[in-house]
Amino acid sequence: MNNNKAFILAINSGSSSIKFSLYQDDKSRRRLFYGKIDRIGMNDPELTFTSEKGIQKGVIKTSVSNHQSAGNFLIDFLEKKVDFSLINGIGHRIVFGMKHTNPQIITKELLNDLDSLRSFDMDHLPDEIKLIEIFLKRYPDMHQVACFDTAFHSSMPRVAQLLAIPRRFDSAGVHRYGFHGLSYAYLMEELAHVAGKKAAKGKVILAHLGNGASMAAVHHNKSVDTTMGFTPAGGMIMGSRPGDLDPGVAWYMLESENMTPKKFNSLINHESGLLGISETSSDMRDLLAKESDDIRASEAVALFCYQAKKWIGAYAAALGGVDTLIFAGGIGENCPVVRSRICEGLEFLGIQIEKKLNMDNAPVISTNNGKVTIRIIHTDEELMIAKTVNHILNHNIKD
Repeated sequence: MNNNKAFILAINSGSSSIKFSLYQDDKSRRRLFYGKIDRIGMNDPELTFTSEKGIQKGVIKTSVSNHQSAGNFLIDFLEKKVDFSLINGIGHRIVFGMKHTNPQIITKELLNDLDSLRSFDMDHLPDEIKLIEIFLKRYPDMHQVACFDTAFHSSMPRVAQLLAIPRRFDSAGVHRYGFHGLSYAYLMEELAHVAGKKAAKGKVILAHLGNGASMAAVHHNKSVDTTMGFTPAGGMIMGSRPGDLDPGVAWYMLESENMTPKKFNSLINHESGLLGISETSSDMRDLLAKESDDIRASEAVALFCYQAKKWIGAYAAALGGVDTLIFAGGIGENCPVVRSRICEGLEFLGIQIEKKLNMDNAPVISTNNGKVTIRIIHTDEELMIAKTVNHILNHNIKD
């Protein structure tokens, strides 16, 4: 590896956004700046960025209409900030990996394989592929690495992967994969760092609660089960996704409104969840502000907390107990009232929140009497991408 190349660029693409972070490619893994292009294809898209320690901040209005134009806009912006000849590699979060259980250097063969999987994840994969191709066209000699969000859950036992549908679908790759894997891998590394390897090998429930929300049960550092399934729309209620849905309800929706598959997909991914129930917002902060005056907002918050409580109980059963419960994500890290409501009534599992610590968003919010250690850990998918790129390039590229 050329030691003159000093940086790693992490790209985290969503359905309407692209997050980016530039890191120093050394043991410090120092983040030099970060930002995102938000509201791609919507009204008033913009690029926001912040330099290290917030010394420099900025907002740039743009008119990008899709990920292709956003990708080129992002590269034009980055070229003003960093010499691309000093970037050692670019890491991309790939939401849907299927049989790919380890990060890989991106090749033409891998791109062709990912392209064949488009129909499994139309909300993410086509745009992720497009971004890779844009960087490849602008910088054909740049090493790019695919970091698969499903990889963390490849250790799940067969029984946790199966769907109760005709076996021919399983043969075609239709089973439970799980997502938020980069976040969970990072949280487990951080747990080992702050609490020791013994704690990380224990019975751990991870709650990544944000606009996209899921939980995972982990034992001996391996995923035992997770709420999201074949797609990120499954599991628990989210900002605009319903979570697990009775197939009969899906059939009723299709029949009663004569929906096309495309319309149904849009309803499931962009019109349901907290937004669908509240009819006002997918943002938990908005709903908490309105819940005392709006029954729809109140019911949306209540359902979110109720479902989260049930999943903790289910995973306590799957693990045979709980040693550590970790809250992460925008809601998990910053919303004391939601954490409190989720944990209320779980004292029989040894889960007890200390009120003041919880209100302060302290690193540990459990009481001294509780058997379960309850932690808040800030998750960082982009940093996990940067670590992965460094590891892959050092082990696969010879000087």
